[in-house]
Amino acid sequence: MLDENLISTLEQSLRQTRNAQNRLMGRLREAENEVELLRQEIGALENSAQQTEQAIDSLLVTMRSGSRRHLGNSISIEDAVGHDQAGRSVKGAPAPVRSDQIAYFSHGRGIPSISSNVEPISNRFSDRTITQSCTLLLREAGRPLHVNELYNLLVAGGMKFKGNNPTISIAVSLNRNRRFRKVDPGTFDLVIREAKQAVS
Repeated sequence: MLDENLISTLEQSLRQTRNAQNRLMGRLREAENEVELLRQEIGALENSAQQTEQAIDSLLVTMRSGSRRHLGNSISIEDAVGHDQAGRSVKGAPAPVRSDQIAYFSHGRGIPSISSNVEPISNRFSDRTITQSCTLLLREAGRPLHVNELYNLLVAGGMKFKGNNPTISIAVSLNRNRRFRKVDPGTFDLVIREAKQAVS
């Protein structure tokens, strides 16, 4: 009788130990997944920082050489920063007209302006990268967005930008990421949306 009670007690202790071990292993897997996500975040931030540095270097070279186009980069200053509120390019030339313009170009709205007095209304983008945040914004909008619109929405979402040309940072980040496609000067959409439309 004593042996049976002892065996029962030991079996119960063994079950409790195994359950505790399984719980800890589950927590360890969650922690490892979190570490991997953090590594990816750090890598994305490093990539963004390198792209920004390259954009700054390209702009400095462009300013010194007087060239209107970035060296070693497929986007121009006009494409990245865009045009003034009247739709003219930065140097005063008329904005190019395309037959496949997206909605807000074809309805005469011109280039969206940058709001200088945008105040953050949330912190949803404060700990995200530019590409992660723009992916969310383009999904929510359901249409292409100009970098000026993206900038306004990112600032409203709590993202902080360093430097004098945040729209260039946005354009460079999106231009070099395969998830995005450029549909007009300074205007981007998600590649996956085009693929879904093609399938449907």
